[in-house]
Amino acid sequence: MLNAVGRNVPRKDGIGKATGQARYADDLRFPGMLHGRTIRSTIPCGRLTAVRLDLDPTGFTVVDHRDIPGWNVVTLIADDQPCLVEREIRHVAEPVLLLAHENREALFGARVALEEEPGEPIFDPERSPTTFKTILIEKGDLPAGFAAADHVVEGTYRTGHQEHVYIEPQAVIAV
Repeated sequence: MLNAVGRNVPRKDGIGKATGQARYADDLRFPGMLHGRTIRSTIPCGRLTAVRLDLDPTGFTVVDHRDIPGWNVVTLIADDQPCLVEREIRHVAEPVLLLAHENREALFGARVALEEEPGEPIFDPERSPTTFKTILIEKGDLPAGFAAADHVVEGTYRTGHQEHVYIEPQAVIAV
């Protein structure tokens, strides 16, 4: 590893990716494999009033909020994001329904109509109750920790948004 310092080290996967020979999740097929699709909201806020499936149900797996065992929530830092919309739509492209089928063309040919009742969106982040919300995490005894510390450094620190730069969409295959 030390021989890499100060020189350009080719990526092991670089040639395959640059030439189109690399295989990604979308290139792989397994017997009985289901392809999945997420049906998402089309409005920035409001209510989901109905879902209409215009498809032959043969071979389809359809999942909505009622199929999630336990609590319908994605827990990151706070429990404030449902896995799938039940009624309230909180943002554009919020996941509403999951569809799966062995035949990819049948999956993407399936028509799903969402009946959405638009609400009043907030486009000003200063007025949003979620943009600048406070998330308080308390662990240990802070005053005692400061009192016992040799040095205390105080300041305001900001970190810009970071995102990985995938060359393919995020995907998963379970076998």
